[in-house]
Amino acid sequence: MTELHAPEPPTPEPHVTPLLTLAHASKSFGPVQALRDVSIELFPGEAHALLGENGAGKSTFVKILAGVHRRDSGTLHVNGQEVNFHSPGEARSAGIAIIYQEPTLFPDLSVAENVLMGRQPLAGLGRIDTAAMRAQVAGILKELGVHLDPARPVRGLSIADQQLVEIAKALSLNAQILIMDEPTAALTLSETERLFRVVRSLRARGAAVLFITHRLEEVFGECQRITIMRDGTWVSSGPTPDYDTDSVVRQMVGRDLGDLYPRSDTTPGEVALSVRGLTQPGVFQDVSFEVRRGEIVGLAGLVGAGRSEVARAIFGIDPREQGEVRLGGHVMPPLRPQTVMAAGLGLVPEDRRQQGLVMEMSIERNANLAILNRLKSGWLMNRDAESRSARDWTSKLRLKAHRLSDPVSSLSGGNQQKVVLAKWLATSPSVLIVDEPTRGIDVGAKAEVHRTLSELAASGLAVLMISSDLPEVLGMADRILVMREGRLVGELSREDSTEEAVMYLATGQRAAVLGGAA
Repeated sequence: MTELHAPEPPTPEPHVTPLLTLAHASKSFGPVQALRDVSIELFPGEAHALLGENGAGKSTFVKILAGVHRRDSGTLHVNGQEVNFHSPGEARSAGIAIIYQEPTLFPDLSVAENVLMGRQPLAGLGRIDTAAMRAQVAGILKELGVHLDPARPVRGLSIADQQLVEIAKALSLNAQILIMDEPTAALTLSETERLFRVVRSLRARGAAVLFITHRLEEVFGECQRITIMRDGTWVSSGPTPDYDTDSVVRQMVGRDLGDLYPRSDTTPGEVALSVRGLTQPGVFQDVSFEVRRGEIVGLAGLVGAGRSEVARAIFGIDPREQGEVRLGGHVMPPLRPQTVMAAGLGLVPEDRRQQGLVMEMSIERNANLAILNRLKSGWLMNRDAESRSARDWTSKLRLKAHRLSDPVSSLSGGNQQKVVLAKWLATSPSVLIVDEPTRGIDVGAKAEVHRTLSELAASGLAVLMISSDLPEVLGMADRILVMREGRLVGELSREDSTEEAVMYLATGQRAAVLGGAA
């Protein structure tokens, strides 16, 4: 079926007055200089990408536009008028709306109540006019081309639908400038395309969209201009056609990264992980595969295909009704993570903040969580041993941190991911499962995570990599296993792997790849 696209709005001409101009802005937090002389212009009808590594200053920059922080110097103009925001409410009144990666809605209220919170139309005796409220929100959703029931509770909506509710809220406030912070990080391919259709419709209405993302393919596909930041400073701005991937990466990180996918040919060794007939009715069915020492096996598929659930069942977190897991030839009992860990399996989970780290604990303690029993002297923790272990692994992974005693929450996303890796590498695993290892981290951190995985495989570690990033799977995996609706539907060698081949299998078009019946 042909995908319908909203009309592509024209790129603004140079003489068009910008909706927003931030010039020479600086911001310090005590002795830390977060922003230095940063400038940007946002034009009507334009999607503008703001790029930079984690820690480049993007969050501080956005919070200045949102009225959360006050700049120390510089000027901000909105619609040609100089403004000085003292609160987020003043920024909203000026027509600026922020759409965060994880929407902040009231889950037990309806879509309409969330969109018009605090501004509901009133009937007699000051009561909320529910019918008028729902009709008003239905009109906004129709303008966006979004099919959502205004009366439906927000609880249970997907992240994608919640983001659309946030966009509807912004339009109800007559926002002309929308700032979207990593809006596609947790979305499926179809949800991402729907979001971009809405963005195009917003641009057609004359809105300016500031788009913050680590996915460069989205930048080149959807954005008309680019601004790059590094270490809290402005690096460059210009039309998207003036850039390519290499130039963007060089300016973001200040150096050539080399190969983003540093994978060399290896000769796989003995089987380290064997999975046979793994089944949990309604979740996954009859999943069988092997991972050998020295190889990276990619596990691909659409969101909801059952990949993470299989990983959790292998590790013993989630149940399995049937099937067998062997590590180094030994059968692993179900629902026994401690036994599996002792046998040499590590699991870097999909959600590092909720499942991989204890955010209020120190970097040092998080890096040692999986081996605390080894670091004790009697009943007491051997602090010297704990410090040595943390320094060893964080140094090998090139962690960027002020002090290892700082809370892990103080780190950027990429450095948090390195701490999770350090935690499991400290256990000296023979098999490592990594679930979405580079989700939400910048291109520089991605390259370092890829380098680490490649070096681990070269040293003989068996790696099972689950990823929704197809270029990552194609670039790093020696073999690719594809899941669909809880079943393993195909395996592709490195030589036969293409994005089209993986997607055909993931969407059920096996015949198109293999030339036979599905």
